[in-house]
Amino acid sequence: MSRPSRTMAPIAIQRAIGIILCLMSSPWASADNPRWGAAYFPNVTLTTQDGRPVRFYDDLIKGKIVAIDLIYTTCQYACPLETARLAQVQRRLGDRVGREIFFYSITIDPEHDTPAVLKEYAQKYHAGPGWLFLTGTASDIESISRKLGLYSPPDPSNPDGHTPSLLVGNEVTGQWMRNSALDDPGFLARTIGDWLTSWAGGAKQALRTFAEADAAPALEPGQYTFRNHCAACHTVGGGDAIGPDLRGVTATRDRGWLQRFIATPDRLFAEHDPIAEAMLAKYRQVRMPNLSLTRQDADVLIDYLAGEGTRAIAAARPAPEAPAGDASAIVEPYLRLQRALAADRFEGIADDARAIATAAAIAGSRAAAIKVTVNPYAQVEDLEGARQAFGALSDAVIAYVRAGPPLDAAVRTVYCPMAHKSWLQRGETIANPYYGRKMPDCGRIVESPSP
Repeated sequence: MSRPSRTMAPIAIQRAIGIILCLMSSPWASADNPRWGAAYFPNVTLTTQDGRPVRFYDDLIKGKIVAIDLIYTTCQYACPLETARLAQVQRRLGDRVGREIFFYSITIDPEHDTPAVLKEYAQKYHAGPGWLFLTGTASDIESISRKLGLYSPPDPSNPDGHTPSLLVGNEVTGQWMRNSALDDPGFLARTIGDWLTSWAGGAKQALRTFAEADAAPALEPGQYTFRNHCAACHTVGGGDAIGPDLRGVTATRDRGWLQRFIATPDRLFAEHDPIAEAMLAKYRQVRMPNLSLTRQDADVLIDYLAGEGTRAIAAARPAPEAPAGDASAIVEPYLRLQRALAADRFEGIADDARAIATAAAIAGSRAAAIKVTVNPYAQVEDLEGARQAFGALSDAVIAYVRAGPPLDAAVRTVYCPMAHKSWLQRGETIANPYYGRKMPDCGRIVESPSP
């Protein structure tokens, strides 16, 4: 089968198309509706990366929530990022993948992509349970891709060969939506995990107006470029992932080489560049894809990485010890965080967590436990995650202030017998950060935290 073309529509257009498809579908369509059921989907046999034969409709689609994309393992363009992005989505959805949600990546190069090749490819990208990589005959795969709306005609002038689209759907309800497979992983996870089942429970809360919506976080161009093109495979200071940790890369690699490798990595591989080939060997033959980045994109990305390295060096310098009598720099942002959780409010939490981390670093060894327990907030992305991280942070802050001079007399220690957790708050009115508005008054004041 000839490979479809790679016409990459902007993400905004992809989302608009997805919304139109969403509106056209019926959330209440029955599973046996011939438009979306057995009479619509091909029931051809495919083979998994483990060599197991499966029927496309009966075994993979029927009665399931699914996310489907087309890939091929020798792709040097969108496929590597597409697969890495879907791995991010899988991590966000957790054990729901394989239990109620299923991922399917179907090769469009079945002649090369045998089950063994697909299995090795899945391992490179840390694909977890519930994610199958599938091959079959070229004619059957083309039939599937056409029915799913993922096919596009061959384009000899396009070196990639396919469009990086992701089809998500709920076969039971008849809801189907197509998105860019390169979209934000948080958006994709919400689409797969929430939208496809939102009909079951109805609206969970009143929708806010645009005037009440949170402002989008401001990102510098380099940070934006890193998040959209690099973060699926790399970290900056978080250790190696699918690709290398990029902290300090601007100090160890020539800027000109970095510019070429970011913009045209395929050329360096074709030239057998020794650094590029060494990285291929180290990172299991995972190639840096050509993402059509410009020289300007490369420059802003390199500047961003250089700035991150400078900030890391500054953060690693020993901080001066804070005066022994001052705990307010830690306690005040902690109390703001507690009030936000009690009010079911996520905005501002990341800023308060950073303020606590900075103050703990300045406080030195006396606040080492606080510095450790506030670290998880760097990865927290929602209210539930913030609540889960709050218990350990509270224990560390309470221990810290008990060992110091007296606090404001209005600060109290409160214990919740249902959550089996404590926290600090200002005032006598119980404001439970673990249950928020569901059970705001669950808890009792046990003591002043000061000695």
